[in-house]
Amino acid sequence: MSLNYLFYRKTLIALTGLFLCVFLVVHLSANAILLLPKDIASDLYNSYSHTLRENPFITVVAYVLYVSIIVHTLAAIFITIQNKRAKPTKYIVNHSRQNSSWHSRNMGVLGSLIFIFIIIHLANFWARIKLGIGEEVVLDTNGFKDVYSVTYDLFQNIWFVIFYAIISIPLAYHLHHGLKSGFKTIGFYHQKGLKILAKVALVYALVMGIGFGIIPIIVYFK
Repeated sequence: MSLNYLFYRKTLIALTGLFLCVFLVVHLSANAILLLPKDIASDLYNSYSHTLRENPFITVVAYVLYVSIIVHTLAAIFITIQNKRAKPTKYIVNHSRQNSSWHSRNMGVLGSLIFIFIIIHLANFWARIKLGIGEEVVLDTNGFKDVYSVTYDLFQNIWFVIFYAIISIPLAYHLHHGLKSGFKTIGFYHQKGLKILAKVALVYALVMGIGFGIIPIIVYFK
């Protein structure tokens, strides 16, 4: 594989990854509505979901999101395979543990776990609400699809709650390294800026990991 080809693929991973990082901020903010009292959360969450489905601009962004997930995943898999083929021999002396963190060496594993989660997540929400697959989604008193009830009911299943809570751990690790490496890949190497970026990436990863992990737990006990 040529260096230019590898660079373009890594840049593609970085750009799609950074876009997904922005999306997660919006997605977590919307999920925070679930923490409000049920009568308020229900109307607000269903209205928000309805706006997302009916707004043409959001529809375009949604397709960009789907493409980004697919491209990010496939490009990462391709590079991981190529890297393994390029280094078939394990050296006797290997200082990778000293030169890199555990999560940076296992981004492929973390990414695979997250991708599996995305498939399950889409099957439970997007496929049912958007495509009408599975049990029919009823309408609320305002005539909107009752997405709040779909979410609330799912998070009354303790196994899904545990699954969401556990998967937030590899998500946080993946985001922590991905955010830092993403900016480096697109050419951000300002010395002081990298120190700030490292702190921002840590805070971001913690907020995302804790946020996505704890909301299902709180909803379960509401």
